[in-house]
Amino acid sequence: MAGNCRLISAPSPFDQHFLNIQVPLQIMSYSLSLRSIAICLALFVAGVSSAAEPPSADPAIDKIRTALAKRLGDVNLDSIEASPVPGLYEVLIGARLFYVSSDGRYFIQGKMNDLDTGQDLTEVKVSAARKKLLDAVDEKNKIVFGTGKEKHTINVFTDVDCGYCRKLHSQIDKYNKEGIEVRYLAFPRAGVNSESGRKMKSVWCADDRQKALSEAKQGKVPEVKNCDDPVADEYALGKVIGVSGTPALVLENGELIPGYIPPTRLKKLLDSKGLGKK
Repeated sequence: MAGNCRLISAPSPFDQHFLNIQVPLQIMSYSLSLRSIAICLALFVAGVSSAAEPPSADPAIDKIRTALAKRLGDVNLDSIEASPVPGLYEVLIGARLFYVSSDGRYFIQGKMNDLDTGQDLTEVKVSAARKKLLDAVDEKNKIVFGTGKEKHTINVFTDVDCGYCRKLHSQIDKYNKEGIEVRYLAFPRAGVNSESGRKMKSVWCADDRQKALSEAKQGKVPEVKNCDDPVADEYALGKVIGVSGTPALVLENGELIPGYIPPTRLKKLLDSKGLGKK
């Protein structure tokens, strides 16, 4: 059985700001919206100015960078490089991968698959980007359940008021017995300033965070605590890497799997992918 609690937050002020901008890009993917760009750009890299880039050996890359700067403003483009398709370039922003024509005019969101090998080339790049971003999170900002001796480690974006998150946590001992360490990051679906968000701030500020999280997932309202908590940063990070509901599991290779997965089934999945300590 798999399931998750969907994102229910309203657009943030940054999100709304981008929604109001008329961007003269000719979008080739119907599903791409300014909102999807806004979540990626505004919530995580707002106000970040990229340093002047040295000229590239490929003049098309400089042309694309200039064209996107005019349309998207002062946004940090993590990388621009040629894709396997001639004339099409990969633009990585956080953990979102887009494809852009060599003249910077056409902007595409979607999956690129190699039909000869069956490999999802987009997911390979995106998973690597997710892993890099999660590896940069200080472990002290996560609430960890495990001994450190488990074969597998998963990062889980969670909400204390999400039913499937509670179901997952009710089996936390079974995940550990299956050799899976669980590292929780905060993702209050209704937003950082919601009731769930305030609960999660108190949990992350508690003296015994494991106990506070377990009790909150059982329906107990945590004692109000204040500290320099990581909830807002982790919520923004979740948006950047593509979390749209909870629980959201990120495997050791950076693959994102939405929804609850029972312990035994998750163990089989992780083993089948050749992940974990050898």
